[in-house]
Amino acid sequence: MPLSPEEPQIHESAQGPRATPASGRTAPTPRPVPGPRPAAPPRPGRPGPSRPTPSAQRPPRESAGVPKPGPNAPAATPTSDTQPQIQLIPASADGALDAAEEALDLLLDSGRGPGDVLVITTGDPHPWAAHELSFGEDSYWAQHDARDDVFYADASALDRAAARPVVVVAVNGGADEVATAALPLALGRAGALLIVCGDPQRINSALGAGV
Repeated sequence: MPLSPEEPQIHESAQGPRATPASGRTAPTPRPVPGPRPAAPPRPGRPGPSRPTPSAQRPPRESAGVPKPGPNAPAATPTSDTQPQIQLIPASADGALDAAEEALDLLLDSGRGPGDVLVITTGDPHPWAAHELSFGEDSYWAQHDARDDVFYADASALDRAAARPVVVVAVNGGADEVATAALPLALGRAGALLIVCGDPQRINSALGAGV
């Protein structure tokens, strides 16, 4: 059934983010720029800086209204044994990418491996993706195939992206038909958990009533 922003959280039973709406933040957080994440192992021979580190100017999660994972957070049961769990994080188009980064931080903090996560954008590409593509598509997709770090891709590339346990979608703009096509594909790529950051009405419309 369609998700609602009041009861959107469908969480992974063992691990995963417990995130709340990102649209209530008092000010937009600067988007991360390409640079090494301290916890991620370096990649030998990788051109340029590694996956971007969340900006140091971002407020602590507690002050930003994003709780740490805990046993008391509401959860719902997936519709079937094979259906990925779905979490909706309401956010504006301008704030969707920041919300996705915060959800990613919570995933990694809760024990998810970086290689378990695929991040999709429907509007402007993530800065990491834009930077890595500047070295050519072969180098860019080689990092996807290595599966040793978070991979960022545009919604138009979802047909080429392989499934991962967790898929995070930032509905950060783009035409309506882009999100309409991308969200069901993202659901199909998510092995255990799909997190969607964006306008709830638009997301529910794209995912359809069968979710």
